Amino acid sequence: MVDVSVDKKSSVPVYQQISRYYRDMISQGKIAEGYRLPPERTLAKTLGVNRTTILNAYRDLKEAGLVAGHVGRGTTVLPPSAAPESAAGEVQPLRWTQLLRQQTATPWEGIIRDLHALTERKDSIILAIGLPAHDLIPAKLMRETLDALVAERGPEAFSSGPCEGVFGFRAALAGLMGQRGAPCDPDEILVTTGSQQAIDLIARVFLEPGDVVVVEEPSYFGALNVFRQAQARLLGVPVDRNGMRVDLLEPLLQRHRPKFIYTLPTYQNPSGALLSLERRRRLLELAYRFRVPVVEDDIYQDFSYDGDPPPTLKALDTAGFVIYVSSFSKTLSPGLRIGWVAAARPLLHQLVLAKQLSDLHSPTLSQLLIERLLISGDFRRHVGGLREAYARRRETMGAALRAEAPEGVSWTKPAGGFYFWCRLPDVSQAALMARAGEEQVSYLPGMPCFVHERSEHRVRLSYSHCPADQIHEGVARLMRAVRRLPRVSDPTRGRLAETRALV
Repeated sequence: MVDVSVDKKSSVPVYQQISRYYRDMISQGKIAEGYRLPPERTLAKTLGVNRTTILNAYRDLKEAGLVAGHVGRGTTVLPPSAAPESAAGEVQPLRWTQLLRQQTATPWEGIIRDLHALTERKDSIILAIGLPAHDLIPAKLMRETLDALVAERGPEAFSSGPCEGVFGFRAALAGLMGQRGAPCDPDEILVTTGSQQAIDLIARVFLEPGDVVVVEEPSYFGALNVFRQAQARLLGVPVDRNGMRVDLLEPLLQRHRPKFIYTLPTYQNPSGALLSLERRRRLLELAYRFRVPVVEDDIYQDFSYDGDPPPTLKALDTAGFVIYVSSFSKTLSPGLRIGWVAAARPLLHQLVLAKQLSDLHSPTLSQLLIERLLISGDFRRHVGGLREAYARRRETMGAALRAEAPEGVSWTKPAGGFYFWCRLPDVSQAALMARAGEEQVSYLPGMPCFVHERSEHRVRLSYSHCPADQIHEGVARLMRAVRRLPRVSDPTRGRLAETRALV
């Protein structure tokens, strides 16, 4: 039964409160077509009101065309098309949510939207976002390069382009792939509108409802959300400081025969883990044996601070099983909206067909800009400076945690990437989110990064986006919030799904 509450002291008549409640629930899609409202006597007894009050509320709903009464079947919600015009001729608003395709919803489905909304906040210290710091975006270099491009190309720089991507840019990307140890042909590369689109396209061409996808646990929440929306069944493999526990993978592959394995082997988001060379080779051996593709999300390749990482899976792959995904959102600017997929030609053809249904092609001007930066060597020089800057920010956050973290907080220093993955003592996450909001600091809760485990004791802190001189203060604010909360036996308690995760 849907819970209804009334305020008998309110100036709004009780029957109107009940009617409004059901109107809202129906319009929001929380009550679907065919739902049977509680019998009048039952609801009247539950609310402690006269049965006439319930009859009046249900009459309002019937007059609005939202429900119908049937002898022996009670009062049920009508389909959207059954709602008539009002007596005065006013057309009733569409109940949009009842018309939309049923989707797999989670409390965290809007988290990417919320994270990007934080970029406009000026009143908080933002440790939640894994985007480049504004002061590290090479605006001057890009402006000068764009000026030169427009002077040379004229209107051509603003025209449309091939769905696969501008050929010159794909050739430059092929050169970059060669530098990463995985040379390929330009025709084996698809330019996408960011790496998020790449993941979405892969899900579209591979997944039917009920298909199995093996993912790391924890993993990038944006990919998990894509796979859930495709109605895939996710199987999580634990991650330790050396990456995916490949030793646990074989039974899953043998029993479930997944469509693909999704992994972030290099400076994983959110854990920062680096998959060892031994495990990389073992992962490919299992993929070959069980004929399972591997989606390698290599978004943090350029951010190594303690020596070079092992070769990419794509570089180690001798049979074309790896689908390689990367982006320039972390190195140049997320606003350029350029990522890419490198994969076998038959698969790439299907990805191109899927892409042309969504946006036809990725931004031409962005492709020409990055092509020029790659060919000139400016990109390589810029990344070298970024690596030094983020290494310093990593040290700043590590020092802040050592200075500010109370007993019970632990973390592992990442060898690269953007994040500290922290374990907290047993505190209520709902209370911590609220307290962090009061302290004007944001963080990413660990929960959306897990398939099954409700890991309220984990948080991800990013040192990439907020100004360097605010990192210590941001950590201090969050740790102050942790310190002020009582320890609880059940850290999940509280209406967590209704609490805004980000301030």
